[in-house]
Amino acid sequence: MAGRGEELKLLGMWASPFVVRVQIALRLKGLSYEYVEEDLQSKSELLLRSNPAHAGKVPVLIHNGKPVCESSVILRYIDEAFSGSGPSLLPADPYGRAVALFWAVFVDDTLLKARSQALRGETVEEKEEGRKKAAVAMETLEGVLMESKARFFSGRDVPGYLDIMLGGLLGSMRATEEMCGLQTFDPTTTPLLAAWAELFCALDAVELVMPRVERLVEYAEAMQQPRTAVSSTTN
Repeated sequence: MAGRGEELKLLGMWASPFVVRVQIALRLKGLSYEYVEEDLQSKSELLLRSNPAHAGKVPVLIHNGKPVCESSVILRYIDEAFSGSGPSLLPADPYGRAVALFWAVFVDDTLLKARSQALRGETVEEKEEGRKKAAVAMETLEGVLMESKARFFSGRDVPGYLDIMLGGLLGSMRATEEMCGLQTFDPTTTPLLAAWAELFCALDAVELVMPRVERLVEYAEAMQQPRTAVSSTTN
């Protein structure tokens, strides 16, 4: 748990996969925190003040009054600021650490962007191109797992930084699959990733914070302007 006198407050929005990442990390580290649900259509002064550079995007972790923004940065901050609590999220070995960080960037800059293009492309051709890019990205990650180029959760150890960066997206990815057929991990073409996803989502720390797919689908369908969906208002 966070030490005496430590105050942790997480500003978030329930449907954001980026907020889910931070919640998973906090729970895996065994840290107590206050969660504050934000209305992104009417952002609080605290949120706007805490993340002025990005117009009040979530998540924001406030530690003893000091805000930390961006999910990838927050995960690293949690690991370093609370190194004595729970398991380490990043390897102690510099090379292993660099590898985990590299593939985490790949998840956001390649896989996530490709899926976004497949979902929100201006034309049918753009969407199809996004689908192809997403498929290639998932096959690349399957190869990483197959060749043990980076450590993934196996069910016999504890999840790490890369697991959380990819695993935090699973709820929204499955909701997208439900809505428009954009597959998450195909047991035929990416069997290792499919098995990993099942193991990861079965963890207590994940089950407690991962939004239900049905609720995510309902939320997405209720949005009047799809381009203001979760991925454009959170990070």
